[in-house]
Amino acid sequence: MNWTLINAIALLLIPPGCLLLLAGIGWVLAFRRPRLGKSLIWLALIALYLLSTQYVSDRLLQALEPVPDNPLASHGVQAIVVLGGGTYFAAPEYGTDTVKPETLARLRYAAQLHRASGKPILVTGGNPEGNSIAEAVLMKAVLNRDFQVPVAWIEGKSDNTLENARLSRLMLDAAGIRRIWLVTHAWHMPRAKMAFENAGFGVVPAPTEFATSYKLSVLSFLPRAEALRNSSRFFHEVIGIAWYRLKFLAGR
Repeated sequence: MNWTLINAIALLLIPPGCLLLLAGIGWVLAFRRPRLGKSLIWLALIALYLLSTQYVSDRLLQALEPVPDNPLASHGVQAIVVLGGGTYFAAPEYGTDTVKPETLARLRYAAQLHRASGKPILVTGGNPEGNSIAEAVLMKAVLNRDFQVPVAWIEGKSDNTLENARLSRLMLDAAGIRRIWLVTHAWHMPRAKMAFENAGFGVVPAPTEFATSYKLSVLSFLPRAEALRNSSRFFHEVIGIAWYRLKFLAGR
């Protein structure tokens, strides 16, 4: 199953895709079973509103996030592994592809860890959409140019988190590296940690970009696109974790 098909299915299983499907089913049923059909439409609308509020989306992401801790307090770590978070294609201001803000946030934290520890960095991310430059190559360029931080290894063939882990293991095995700081978004850490531990790494989580807010206000309960995106991330991760567990049980 290729990357495009997997992501198309995922988009239909998470908001807003699943809510639009639910509303569509309700609309079809309304002709024969009006009460059930209208109930499904109202359910979809109420869920859409709730998942579009910062109050709900923050709580959902926080349910995934590990307890904030200082990764530098852990001993025996041999390297820093940074996961890619997407490519900004044909960026007009740079005249080429570069990393998305999500990836930039991860690189920024990895640079801080490197400066504090001196540990070498591996960047991982391929080109699942068929782009000519692997994300890991772009990540290295940003670390070198913008943060003046060296990169020891580039893993540029992986299309997803599971491949990030398995191909990084093949690369780091040659250097005798088994215990790593894993850098990714806090909401992505449970699935990423599961994948890397399954690949044989000892993982010390180094999450960044926690779901935090300044204060609770009326704006926290008004719908916004950013909140819906974060709620979608929660469901994407929950489905991904369940899928990985099934794959691991099946020995894949």
